[in-house]
Amino acid sequence: MNTTRRTILLGAALLSAGIASAAEPLKVGLIVPMSGPFASTGRQVDAAVKLFMQQNGATVAGREVQIILKDDGGVSPDVTKRLAQELIARDKVQVLAGFGLTPLAFAAAPVATQAKVPMIVMNAATSVIPQRSPYIVRTGFTLAQVTAPMAQWAAKNKIKSVVTFVSDYGPGIDAEKVFVKDFTKAGGKIVASLRAPLRNPDYSPFLARVKDAKPDALFVFVPSGEGAAVLKQFTDRGLAQAGIKLIATGDVLDDDLMPSIGNAALGVVSSHHYSAAHPSPENKAFVAAFTKANKNMRPNFHAVGAYDGMHLLYAALKKTGGKSDGPALLEAMKGQSWTSVRGPVTIDPATRDMVQTVYIRKAEQVDGGVYNVEFDKVEKFKDPGVE
Repeated sequence: MNTTRRTILLGAALLSAGIASAAEPLKVGLIVPMSGPFASTGRQVDAAVKLFMQQNGATVAGREVQIILKDDGGVSPDVTKRLAQELIARDKVQVLAGFGLTPLAFAAAPVATQAKVPMIVMNAATSVIPQRSPYIVRTGFTLAQVTAPMAQWAAKNKIKSVVTFVSDYGPGIDAEKVFVKDFTKAGGKIVASLRAPLRNPDYSPFLARVKDAKPDALFVFVPSGEGAAVLKQFTDRGLAQAGIKLIATGDVLDDDLMPSIGNAALGVVSSHHYSAAHPSPENKAFVAAFTKANKNMRPNFHAVGAYDGMHLLYAALKKTGGKSDGPALLEAMKGQSWTSVRGPVTIDPATRDMVQTVYIRKAEQVDGGVYNVEFDKVEKFKDPGVE
């Protein structure tokens, strides 16, 4: 009799332990730059994550989602790696997310692999990032993905000669290689390819060389936060007056910075996967909610990468019924499709990267502000990779 009773009690204890573990919070370690030169990226990501959870609740498939926010300062891969290790070992997070720049995503990748923890890259945009860990899924974009349509558009629109000018690190080198390849393939001529150090406040020596080279256009990539300086110096140096067009990836005309860039952006044509002026009903509702929750902030592509990162996490948790072991959650993320505020998106199950629409936009005056207004697009565009 005692044996039977002990068996029943043990069974009940195990059952209650199983219920308790199923209801444990799902912890997400969000690593972004909240201070330093790229703090605007962190602010956008943090705001978007909070907005998503306000709109969709903090519980999904019976699990409470807890965000543990960590500031990595945006410039030191060692700091990002240490934070990722601490979040997994000490805080017991089951998902890592964020990652403002490529070197930081690279630093955390082996940590995610070793711990078998899904790592949602919301921001960093070098093409090879998902290849650094089988646990990486990206909800942002790649520089190659948004550069190729710009090169093709330029060649079709009477731009015959270009100087490329990029920040000298992963995404910039991707942008340069892809632009040069696609533009020359379409019959265009590259006059020169210039690279500036990351975080370079004085672009004027490079712009002086561009002015002397007299190309039809200057193609620019600098990371989010640096665009205002480039545009100001482009204007001050008189390149527009010299008849040189400025074309760019959307990082240069970051929506968050457009109010401070102002009229210097007018007429600049860029290619990107998101604009705050995207005319869909989903985006209009998102922009309204974001600006209401964050006074004087306009959502940018980093906010959308984070908002969609949360959507992906919630959708995967629903699919697993709340199960959060790394391989199961990762598998549930592959192939997810939904209507994002940027347009239709899919996580390519093979590459774990976004398949999405890339828009060609022109900076125009809209309702008293300067916005990137879309006028052309390439749909269902995959990352073309970089050779």
